[in-house]
Amino acid sequence: MFSFTIFMMKNFATLILLALFLFILQNGNRIEAFPDRIISSSSINQPYRTSYHFQPPKNWMNAPMYYKGVYHLFYQHNPYAATFGDRIVWAHSVSYDLINWIHLNNAIEPSEPFDINSCWSGSATILEGGEKPFILYTGIDENKHQVQNLAIPKNASDPFLREWIKLPQNPVMKPPIGVELNNFRDPSTAWLGNDGKWRVVVGAQNGDQGKVILYHSKDFVDWKVDSRPFFATDNTGVCECPDFFPVLIKGENGVDTSFDHQDPNFVRHVMKISYLSRLHDYYFLGNYNVFGDNENFVPDIKFTGTSSDLRYDYGKFYASKSFFDYAKNRRILWGWVNESDSTQDDIQKGWAGIQSIPRQIWLDKSGKRLVQWPIEEIEKLHDKQVSISKENLLSGSTLQVSGIIASQVDVEVVFEISEVESAEWLDPKGVDPQILCSKKEDGSRSGKIGPFGLLALASEDLREQTSVFFQIYKAPNRYVGLMCSDQSRSSLRDDLDKTTYGTFFDIDPTQKTISLRTLIDHSIVESFGDEGRICITSRVYPSLAIDKNAHLFVFNNGIQTMQISKLNAWSMKQAQIGYEGNISCV
Repeated sequence: MFSFTIFMMKNFATLILLALFLFILQNGNRIEAFPDRIISSSSINQPYRTSYHFQPPKNWMNAPMYYKGVYHLFYQHNPYAATFGDRIVWAHSVSYDLINWIHLNNAIEPSEPFDINSCWSGSATILEGGEKPFILYTGIDENKHQVQNLAIPKNASDPFLREWIKLPQNPVMKPPIGVELNNFRDPSTAWLGNDGKWRVVVGAQNGDQGKVILYHSKDFVDWKVDSRPFFATDNTGVCECPDFFPVLIKGENGVDTSFDHQDPNFVRHVMKISYLSRLHDYYFLGNYNVFGDNENFVPDIKFTGTSSDLRYDYGKFYASKSFFDYAKNRRILWGWVNESDSTQDDIQKGWAGIQSIPRQIWLDKSGKRLVQWPIEEIEKLHDKQVSISKENLLSGSTLQVSGIIASQVDVEVVFEISEVESAEWLDPKGVDPQILCSKKEDGSRSGKIGPFGLLALASEDLREQTSVFFQIYKAPNRYVGLMCSDQSRSSLRDDLDKTTYGTFFDIDPTQKTISLRTLIDHSIVESFGDEGRICITSRVYPSLAIDKNAHLFVFNNGIQTMQISKLNAWSMKQAQIGYEGNISCV
């Protein structure tokens, strides 16, 4: 059984929302030629527009899918401005490889009493052997209440799914008892149980309690609510963008959402929640329990509201959604990255919000966290390469990585740690890693092992720089790493959000190396530490380090000499993003 999700959400706090859906099915029509009208990425007037991250051509955005060989990106869009507004629509773009995109006409627009005030977040599931997609989305009705509606394609044989029809039974779900009328949204991917019933979860709120509500259906139209919360957290507010899926205990392959959920020998389960009150995506590993009519998700560790809670990304990354890629047997995650400048800047630019690079995700061998890594398709954009190996970095040294375009680059470096036993002492219990990172003064304060890492989007004189770095500590009965992304000197401008991000992670002292991969694209810095066990994404807006004036450095400010075991950096080609026109299908 094939299932997939398009996810879209509304974010009141930042006035921006994300619909994120990705899914893959079988072979079909392919996009062989892209139109001549390609969206320019970077210029003197648009220095912060990305080259290989998805963005709309203009105005306000966020969201993806794959059907008959074509990926579909549905995203929340304001057709009239680069800020949030009423009557939000589902815009629509398509791709063959999740990297190059073609813009189509809007897929769903407000038109009926059940969605007249906006078409918000949603998901999709394919029934009947992969030939019948259903979209389940949140509508803002005539009373400005949040309800769930269904839409189906007008022509399911069209691989681009250009037109969608709303079902006359809408709305198919209304806020149940114990759920606030304006906090009932974001239906998840549906999954099929052993009893032949479909399940879907919806994010909700009642007072300060966040809830994930479970619904059942035999026909995907008539839905019955489970009166008991499937998952709940106190003092968090609304649970936006719930995502629920299984992961294999062993191996990096993904599994379909409808995989046999009752086999604990093969899978664990992941519940992801976007907490609007915190603007971060948290995930929980645990067990999916079914006892007769009683179903719920029980996490291994409850939400604490502290830095010990698991997150996909410890920087800017929200309203994410995953999907199972049948073609390559992997689960892929894609998230929304908002701006760090002002609303007035967004209006002047004419756009706001971008998508992260799609990431493959799987369960770490430890079973304690997920691993994320950029999808392999991004390597199609690799251009000129430079490499460094066996290069010592003395204390206080900085080495420039030359020969690449530092404003759009994919760089991976492996550091060798020779004497981890000499690390300084730190008990991370009760220590906020983000505060600790902010005290590092952009990686310049010396410790025994670190700070060491990269200076991205740096000016030649280093007045501007975004530092991504590690520091190693000896903790009670273990070793821990601190990973930071410091934006305090990312721009000469003072009117920006320059929050410094950071988190702790366990270090294997026998490994003797630690890796850092960073994707840099004009105004975004996506970093994957320790082979993807830790991720931090930042948005930065340099004044000096723009286009050819951007530089990339490796540095070591720790007392102990570090060695660059190997470093590979590739200039990145521009992704092709344009409009439907010169498209040939085979």
